[in-house]
Amino acid sequence: MYPVFRLAQEFIRFRNAPALPLTGTHVSRHMCLPWDIDLWMELNNGRTLTLYDLGRLPLAKRAGLLGAMKANGWGLTMAGACVRYRRRVRMFEVIEMRSRALCWDARFIYLEQSMWKKNGDCANHIVYRAALTDAGGIVAPSKLARVIAGDAPSPAMPDWMAAWVKAEDLRPWPPMQESLPA
Repeated sequence: MYPVFRLAQEFIRFRNAPALPLTGTHVSRHMCLPWDIDLWMELNNGRTLTLYDLGRLPLAKRAGLLGAMKANGWGLTMAGACVRYRRRVRMFEVIEMRSRALCWDARFIYLEQSMWKKNGDCANHIVYRAALTDAGGIVAPSKLARVIAGDAPSPAMPDWMAAWVKAEDLRPWPPMQESLPA
């Protein structure tokens, strides 16, 4: 089940938080609850993706994205994600989540989020490419930058992110079209 009440709680918690620039970092804290765990009594990998919404959506609000989307009739979709899981998050453990937009290109906004344990270890890290959409398809992120940041240019894409984008471009679509053994 989607954590609607937890998301509402995050919007209430940060309702008076200062605005962030488009590439600002939103920091929030979250507890791994019993319904977030898997059979090994740790944060479920699928639930991790859902919990990242609890950081990404308040970030979008604070950076002005949600207001711009509403004003322009835009939607938002995730067009890809890549996750690294490195440390277990156990039940009732509190993590610090950091969420930020890194850069954008002609089609996508690239975001990263991470969960940090009390001892300073990074538990996991995710990168996304998100697309703004309207009835005509993908909206260029430069339009968003004009609305939110006065036409600010994108920061340079980090090399590791550029390599991921290149790898995604090489990945076949539609997938699994090769002949399967009989």
